[in-house]
Amino acid sequence: MAEEDYGTFVDWNLMGDLAKSSGPTKVDCKELKEFKQMARQGNWAKNHKLRAQVYQQLIKSIPCRTVTPDAEVYRDIVGEAATKKLSSHIPLPEFVDGNPVPRYCLKADAVASAHRIINCIAGQFPDISHCPSLPAITSLLLHFSKDEAQCFEHVSRMLACNEPGKRLLDQTFLAYESSCMTFGDLANKYCTAAHKLIVATAQDVLEVYADWQRWVLGDLPFSHMVRVLDVYLVEGYKVLYRVAIALLKFYRKHKMGSQGGQNQQQQDSGKIRADIQAFVKGIGSTVTPDKLLEKSFSIRLINRKEITLLQLTNEKSLQQKGITVKQKRRNVQLALNPDTFSSEIVSTKEMRDIWSWIPERFALCQPELLFTTSTHGCSLNRFYSHCEGHEPTLLLIRTTDGDVCGAFLSSDWEERKRGGNKLSYFGTGECFVFRLKPEMERYEWVVIRHPELASAIRPEGQEDSAASEGQNADESLQQPDKPPGDLSPFLAARHFNLNSKNTSMFMAGNFDSIIVGGGGDSNALYIDAELNHGHTGRCTTFDNPPLCKESFQISLLEAWGFQDTMAQ
Repeated sequence: MAEEDYGTFVDWNLMGDLAKSSGPTKVDCKELKEFKQMARQGNWAKNHKLRAQVYQQLIKSIPCRTVTPDAEVYRDIVGEAATKKLSSHIPLPEFVDGNPVPRYCLKADAVASAHRIINCIAGQFPDISHCPSLPAITSLLLHFSKDEAQCFEHVSRMLACNEPGKRLLDQTFLAYESSCMTFGDLANKYCTAAHKLIVATAQDVLEVYADWQRWVLGDLPFSHMVRVLDVYLVEGYKVLYRVAIALLKFYRKHKMGSQGGQNQQQQDSGKIRADIQAFVKGIGSTVTPDKLLEKSFSIRLINRKEITLLQLTNEKSLQQKGITVKQKRRNVQLALNPDTFSSEIVSTKEMRDIWSWIPERFALCQPELLFTTSTHGCSLNRFYSHCEGHEPTLLLIRTTDGDVCGAFLSSDWEERKRGGNKLSYFGTGECFVFRLKPEMERYEWVVIRHPELASAIRPEGQEDSAASEGQNADESLQQPDKPPGDLSPFLAARHFNLNSKNTSMFMAGNFDSIIVGGGGDSNALYIDAELNHGHTGRCTTFDNPPLCKESFQISLLEAWGFQDTMAQ
């Protein structure tokens, strides 16, 4: 490709150091593994011409649908229109959701070219209903295309990718919205400090996280975005999650530095969104492109298969709620209306803090009191009868010493019956335990913090059973298998090859006790049949310290369900 071919749309005066070519002039590589290593190392980052050649090779290798529009299709449709209509005011399709075409060091008239390309794509891909990232991707690929037709072909191949398990761009509102929920789940689990900051300062966390894709595809400076694109074209969608989480980490560091670590007052979510956007746009003053990628790939995430499973689970949840097309976002805080919410154990603010920890697909639900010892009495049988049929549930305990602790329990208590008369563990890795008083802290499944404990997907047919070593627990505790047809929730233990079975003892119950968290020398929570006395200690599953005084007396116990507000 001649130099004039790939620089047609570029305003070289805006490119700075990127306008200078240095380093390798060709890439002799055909294996994906080699491309992955070279992309992360920035092998073609200092040579615009080489980058263009590599991008074309990568995009050409994308497996696509049999009938995928190419450059000739674009030329046939547009004809001479490219020379007649140079206005950038050609309206973009509704499916870009109002997102403009980023300039990305392009000439002014190149923005009009992007508008034409996107409108032509709208005609050739009638199934696209929501694709807010398309303007940014089109603008980026214009840098490395000899003309509009070639850029159209490149974008079309990305949209038409049909490789199993690989996706490059969201094309429906359902896929986009579930990706926002998935990002919230990942931020909650792998970016805890920054997530706490957003919860403390923004009135609506979901509204803030709805911008996560735009942070990467739209707000990042071109010098940073093009390095992300290097890796994204090789490794796919998961790169966007990693980079967005890294940006959230850097934002938190920036706020802690500017505020001196002081707590901020809660603000309108729009202000927080604007603040993050301004930070990302100006990130070049403090974070280099290589430093951003280094941070992104130092995050120890659950593997791609588990991320995909979470995405599918979130999509299923949205479908069940009837949310498949764009609609006004419901503020998560409305689910905790102080005029209607009432608990004898926690305040509305404390419940909102707990709500920020739960999986995103339950964010549109509101808390529903299922059982309380103050009304229903101290009976384990009554506890079961009120909680069965509800999934998930939230357990809250106040001790006679005034301590408050509890657990988020992902599975229906009715599952305890599958073990027969034996005390049987069930649940998934979405379970967690926490304490609120004297201080607030959450303890998640140990595998989330230490992925090395789950080395691989468990081979089919391998049995899933474990014996508890926990105090007050039956020595013959078993973990019953889930029905083979079920869509397993995110972090189901059967998807992992665990080095120790004691790391997946989530919840158990029978006629004389409730247990949350097993393995090691104790349980995270043990509660007797009278719901009167309990015990807490460190367990292997959550690696938690005692949640309160080790042997405690229960002053009040509440169980909460999640009421689907969309179904009413």
